[in-house]
Amino acid sequence: MTVLFLLSPAKSLDYDTPLPAGLPHTLPAFVPDAQRLIAVLREKSPQEVAALMSISDPLAALNVARYAAWQPRFTAANARQAVMAFNGDVYEGLQAQSLSLEDLQWAQQHVAILSGLYGVLRPLDRMQPYRLEMGTRLATDAGANLYQFWGARIAEHLNQRLAADATPVVVNLASQEYFKSVDRKVLKARVIECVFEDHKAGQYKIISFYAKRARGLMARWAIQQRAATPRRLEEFDLEGYAFHPASSQPDRLVFRRHAAGS
Repeated sequence: MTVLFLLSPAKSLDYDTPLPAGLPHTLPAFVPDAQRLIAVLREKSPQEVAALMSISDPLAALNVARYAAWQPRFTAANARQAVMAFNGDVYEGLQAQSLSLEDLQWAQQHVAILSGLYGVLRPLDRMQPYRLEMGTRLATDAGANLYQFWGARIAEHLNQRLAADATPVVVNLASQEYFKSVDRKVLKARVIECVFEDHKAGQYKIISFYAKRARGLMARWAIQQRAATPRRLEEFDLEGYAFHPASSQPDRLVFRRHAAGS
């Protein structure tokens, strides 16, 4: 059985921390598509980017400069491996810098990072810095937003990665904003959702910050455990989380903990 774990990207990026020695790299699958999107973004002023993405003027200026600097050729000077570049809550849980080379090579086969600009990235795919969330209403010749731009291609790409398996499984650790980019009618895999709940004010609920970190923790655990079946995921136990069978369904695995950080 082949299991593919889906992650969201992060808004925060780190292009400064030195990379582990001898870290291999690959290239993204959808560079020509990214180039098309960059061409659209380059036509926009900083003010238009700020309005489109609901970001501050300094952030808009930073990203206009990123679009201007973007090149179809990815080098060590202008890009770094995606799993080392993203730096948000999910990636603080994943802690890719401390994974072994063998772990990263397993992740390369079993993890896919969804991206508004790059479509899908493998962990070791080189990535130039950008900001373009999947939910952005960026109009292109393919439609009014990025979901229409990517269409069925992300699901088709995932199908290709899972093609060797008769019973493929996708474990969705991405947000709904990003998972919506995967056309479920096209995807030929069983989809399992992982839900992380924390106890607060007398009840269990999804707390965004903790849930994002927990998605990264689950990805890290799966990588290190080589968790290649859905049943193995029920053993996940990092940072106090435990599988809760009574709240779970076969394709919706619920993990709970009583106190954050316990």
